Formats: sequence, structure tokens, C-alpha cells
Amino acid sequence: MEPTDWIGRVETREDAMEPWAAQAMLATLDLSRRPLGPGDPLPPFWHWLYFREAAARSALGPDGHPAVGGFMPKVPQPRRMWAGGRLEFHGPLPLGAPATRRSEIADVQAREGRSGSLTFVTVRHEIGRAKGLSATEEQDIVYREDAKGPPREPPRAPEDFTQRRGWRCDSTVLFRYSALTFNGHRIHYDLRHAREVEGYPGLVVHGPLLATLLLELAAEMMPGPLRRFSFRAVAPVFCDEAFECLGKPAGDGIELWVRGANGRLAMTAQAE
Repeated sequence: MEPTDWIGRVETREDAMEPWAAQAMLATLDLSRRPLGPGDPLPPFWHWLYFREAAARSALGPDGHPAVGGFMPKVPQPRRMWAGGRLEFHGPLPLGAPATRRSEIADVQAREGRSGSLTFVTVRHEIGRAKGLSATEEQDIVYREDAKGPPREPPRAPEDFTQRRGWRCDSTVLFRYSALTFNGHRIHYDLRHAREVEGYPGLVVHGPLLATLLLELAAEMMPGPLRRFSFRAVAPVFCDEAFECLGKPAGDGIELWVRGANGRLAMTAQAE
């Protein structure tokens, strides 16, 4: 089968939405909020704590992800990265109320990049209950070849922010987030693999975790409920690196970005 033959493939998962995972996320990020319990709305983007795939160890690829060729297309490139995504929020997703996530392979595209061949896969998720959708998401995943030569220098992050918040993710935070999302990607906890196989200088902070931290800043800056959020990964952030989530008003919404310790741009986002 060609990778494009996977377009239209559907997978559905159900979850009881037990509050414990959300409460554990509060503890992982050390957020000083009241405890989350049944009936409380799940914070935006925290749905990745739920609807997890419990793939058997024998079904994993060498990087710790489930091997391609099941729900995800069978592609020739060995390295997987989360490139970005787009979300629309339609209503609350209450904890303690069973919910469903319907996932569909929306697009598969082969491209040539600076480092070699790439395959971009777009997965569309619809999350909600019998009463209707709570959120829709398009997730962009890129598969690429093994690293060849030094990585391209990322651009400098903008300086014209109006609000910021500093963060540092140590190995405990990375372990907890990997455990909560059941993410087996070894770049987040296996230092030897991250350095010797994937070519990174250290453990990599999860892209969705960075997006979650940007959403925390957006919630502080926005006067009303969040309706749309999009983000794009630019460069990795590493374990124990001090970084900042920055934002400024832009039209009817907010422009957001992550700035690494050396001033590099790591992620961009827009919230409405």
C-alpha cells in the first residue's frame, strides 16, 4: 500500500474522563488552582491526557512510538515529530462524563526538504459526547530521515511581547507528561537515544506540552472563552532549559510564541 491509501482511515476511542489525570496534570505543572473533579470542564488541550492508545510493547517501533502501518500510514522515514496543529473549541468537555474521540487520516503528502525526503500526515480528531462536539483538532505530524549534518539555525524570537511567563521542564516533568499521555517516544526520557540516535543535545520537551503552556498564557490574557488555537513547532526546547512563553494582542486575538534560553524561536501560536 502507498501512504496515501491511508487517507480516510478512521479510529474511534472512548474514555470515561476520570478526573485523576487532570488533577495529576495540575500537579505536574505545579499550577495553583482548586482541585478538578467530576463536572469541571477539562482545560483546553488537556484532552491529550485521555483517549490514549495502549499499544503492546511488541507493537512499538525503535523510537518508542507505535509502529507505522496500523492506523498511521506506513511511511519510509524513521523519525517522527509533531509539527503543529489547529483546534476549535465548541463547548465544555466535563470530567467524569464519558466522551468519544473519532480520528481520521485527513491527508498524506510527500515532500522534499533541506534534510531529505519528508512525509506530512494530517490527522483530524473530533472529541465530544452524545450531546455534541466539544472540540475538533487537526494534528500535523512530519516523518523525516535521519539527521544529516548540523541542524538549521532557528530564527530569533520577537521582542515585542506584552506578557510573559517563564518555565523550566526538568526530567521529572518530562517523565510525568510522557506517563500521563502514554507517550513512549524515547527522545523525552532516553538520553542516549536522544543524543546518539536522534542527534539532539539533550532530552526534548514535548511539543504538545509547549502548546499547553502557551494556552495557559492565553487564558491569562483573554477576556472570554477560547474558541480557536493554532500552533507550529519551529525548534526544540530541551530538558532543564529556561524558556519563556510570550504573548501580545493581535487583532481580535492573541499572538503567542516560545523563546528559548538563547533567544531562539521555538514555537508560534495564535489564539482567538
